[in-house]
Amino acid sequence: MNVRHLPAVVRRTGLAVVFAAVAACGGKPESDPELQNQAAAVTAGSRLVGVQSGRCLDVAQNSQTPGQVLHIYDCHGQANQRFLFTPEGELRVFDGAWCVQPATATAGASAVIAACTGAANQRWVRNANGAVVNTSSSLCLDVSGQATANSSPVVAWNCNGQTNQQWSFPPDAQPPTVPTGLTLSNVTCNSATLSWSPSTDNEGVAFYDVYHDGQLMKTVSAATVSTALTVVPGATWGLYVNARDAVGNVSQGSATLSITPPPCQVDTQPPTVPTGVTASASGTSVTVSWTASTDNVGVSAYDVFRGGVKIATVPGSPPGTSFFDSGLSPNTAYAYAVLARDAQGNASAQSSAVTVTTGQACANAVCSVTQIATDTDIPWGLLNLPDGTVLYGRRDAQNIVRLDPATGVKTSVGTIPNVQSTDGEGGLMGLALSPTFASDNWLYVMHTSPTDNRIVRLKYENGALNTASLQVLLQGIGRNKFHNGGRLRFGPDGKLYASTGDAQNGAYAQDTNNLAGKVLRLNTDGTVPSDNPFGNFVWSYGHRNPQGLAFDSQGRLWEQEFGNSVMDETNLIQKGGNYGWPNCEGTVSQGGTGCATAGYIAPKQTYSTAEGSCSGIAVVRDVLYVACARGSRLYREVISGTSLTNVQQFFVGTYGRLRTVEPTPDGNLWMTTTNQGDKDSIPDNSNEKIFRVVLGQ
Repeated sequence: MNVRHLPAVVRRTGLAVVFAAVAACGGKPESDPELQNQAAAVTAGSRLVGVQSGRCLDVAQNSQTPGQVLHIYDCHGQANQRFLFTPEGELRVFDGAWCVQPATATAGASAVIAACTGAANQRWVRNANGAVVNTSSSLCLDVSGQATANSSPVVAWNCNGQTNQQWSFPPDAQPPTVPTGLTLSNVTCNSATLSWSPSTDNEGVAFYDVYHDGQLMKTVSAATVSTALTVVPGATWGLYVNARDAVGNVSQGSATLSITPPPCQVDTQPPTVPTGVTASASGTSVTVSWTASTDNVGVSAYDVFRGGVKIATVPGSPPGTSFFDSGLSPNTAYAYAVLARDAQGNASAQSSAVTVTTGQACANAVCSVTQIATDTDIPWGLLNLPDGTVLYGRRDAQNIVRLDPATGVKTSVGTIPNVQSTDGEGGLMGLALSPTFASDNWLYVMHTSPTDNRIVRLKYENGALNTASLQVLLQGIGRNKFHNGGRLRFGPDGKLYASTGDAQNGAYAQDTNNLAGKVLRLNTDGTVPSDNPFGNFVWSYGHRNPQGLAFDSQGRLWEQEFGNSVMDETNLIQKGGNYGWPNCEGTVSQGGTGCATAGYIAPKQTYSTAEGSCSGIAVVRDVLYVACARGSRLYREVISGTSLTNVQQFFVGTYGRLRTVEPTPDGNLWMTTTNQGDKDSIPDNSNEKIFRVVLGQ
């Protein structure tokens, strides 16, 4: 097990437990939910089971009275049976509130609880044979008289290696049950109370994590099944809850509960009309600018019109006052106007129109955009076939479509078996063709199943999927409502690379024995390449929810990753590299020693989540293109050495949320939208578009 740069979470392999304490890491406000996540995992603890009796070490009567004795009792997972060893050598119980010590330093003294003082008699070590030894007295925790019955006393006794002095940490891989019964109450414009029915767990639920749309809002203890939330007036969020046990096993997300808080005040007054509208052409692109409007509450967005037709929305707080329109026809006059809107839908009149004429030829990075097709589902994975057609997967409908770009004709070629959506962002995700597709016809697919995320391959031949040929290459990748990753990409080395999300469990990202929160690398037959850094499928780790992979002309792998609520990031992936999640989000420290932790690799580019939430990436002529969902834009970034330079933004608000970009065979781009139904897993409730983007030189 690799324990470098462990976050403040519990780590477990077999019967061994390694703890890294939040207190030792420091530097984060107590109110921060990510710190609460990590501290929660540390302070909860786990069972110590007597090898001879099979019963648990237990604080008698579940009492937190100083001097209360320890005994053995049937295991039930309550707080008086959850113990942890701190880095300082303490043996703590009751969620870390009390320390275990011998009542005296003599053999036969009762093991008792006391306030934690850091004294020598409160320090313990667990030996390889399972003995728990008090370092001050050199006495072992011992079930007195080798008794095995409930309530048999536990004492400190001369170490003898017998089974009544051996204690195990039974492996616990079972997550809690899914929280149910979510309800809202006390809803105001900026707050609400969320309640739910408690989950159950074989060892006991320790915490609940409250999310909206994949973003962590807060963590509460297992004793809490109702909590106050801060919300945004008029913003529709999908709320859900995960349950987590003491060793970090996380349930699947609950059913989603939608909330749209009312405005804090009724507003019927529209913003003022934008003034000072100008338009200037450069080749076949136009920059439109204007003077900001005013409003009694606040302007929330501007709508841009070309020839009287709305072509884009510029959002923000406050929204920007310019728009870049690209891919226009040469030597053509265009008229532009702008209106302002507030958060309650009040809109100004359109501004006076201004007219501008484009140049003779494209002199820009983007020359034209042509809609090739529409779809009622979410186009996610997309690839080029040798005959010039395209295959793309429909995430929620779970089938694959062949698209002829020349005619726009679409044909379903089959449905992938055993795909199950997650009521969030799981389902049918990445696609890749074998490097030797011309001779073997293998199509590689990453998808969510009822139990995990997995990578499979099957034959695509004679214009259809041969589902009888399906082979499961890799399974057991963590899944959840959100954070499933899902991109596939073959590298110039002939290996298959896959991006996996952390399954809404940040602890997974730092565990190199876990496949979640990683970039994985496989041989084409699903075996582990001999030169992988950890002897398994893991190529890099410390990732939250990566959904973009692309190789440049030097064979280097670039990766695009969703942050939580602060920052997204573009990374240049190194073999065995650690990219910091959950301690580091982009360049912002979120726990432990944060982004300054030795060995963490910094991103090459970051984006605020409001201007990012980016998914797919593509490299064309050593320029990186980044498709962003919430940011509703395409970034263009020139790869220069190991840096990303000359960053430009295109289509800001023009086509809405963007999911996937892929190179075309002739050096341009395919681009897909993800505007409706991309968080609910309901098939065919979208209205998406597939575009061909012609790039300049």
